[in-house]
Amino acid sequence: MTDALAILSHGVQTRKKAASLSNQTYDELKRLIFEFQLLPGEMLFENQLSDALKVSRTPLRQAMQRLEHEGFLVSRPKIGWQVAQLDFEVLDELYDFRILTESHAIEVLCKSERARDLLQNLCDIWLVPESARRKDPIEVGQLDEEFHAALLKAAGNREMAKTHFEITQRIRIIRRLDFTKASRIHETYREHGTILTAILGSRKSEAIRLLKAHIEQSKIEVRKITLSMLFDAKENKLRA
Repeated sequence: MTDALAILSHGVQTRKKAASLSNQTYDELKRLIFEFQLLPGEMLFENQLSDALKVSRTPLRQAMQRLEHEGFLVSRPKIGWQVAQLDFEVLDELYDFRILTESHAIEVLCKSERARDLLQNLCDIWLVPESARRKDPIEVGQLDEEFHAALLKAAGNREMAKTHFEITQRIRIIRRLDFTKASRIHETYREHGTILTAILGSRKSEAIRLLKAHIEQSKIEVRKITLSMLFDAKENKLRA
């Protein structure tokens, strides 16, 4: 290998290693935020985080900039970073946008002759006997996200699906909490099943009504759980 190629190869490997560290740091910071170990409004400082996470400043800053872009952190120039406050008014608006986009997807699917083929994978997951249902909250949370994203994908509007994905990222911090209760997992299976059945029966109005009720109930539940968890987390911080 020539000197030039050796230098190029070394540079590629270095960038890959830096990207990997940045991704790992991003995942860890996001987990700490999602679990309210880093509280909304809390100030973060790069030197302290660098020591705590055992990572250099460059991948740390890359990870934090990514979280800032997604709305989880706010940069405070010459001071540090701050965990974004939970703005329930904004979150409500994002949930409302979900209803609009997913209702449009249902309208398209109810007119499609290929709806059953397009939604077969969802039927295989959600229209199953109770004994075959998943029970792990994290897994069900992921499947729930995929259910709603799949409606947009099946409807075929790529730009709408892209925006829907971005919204999903922004509300994930609270949405995932909907599955910390066994009763909510049960209700999610039931509600997804009735939505799918209505779509496959081309009952547009019924399917949209069921979808709206499903999303609105989820919004109410996660708000209650979030406020409870925030209170507990703050109390634990004070006692620590």
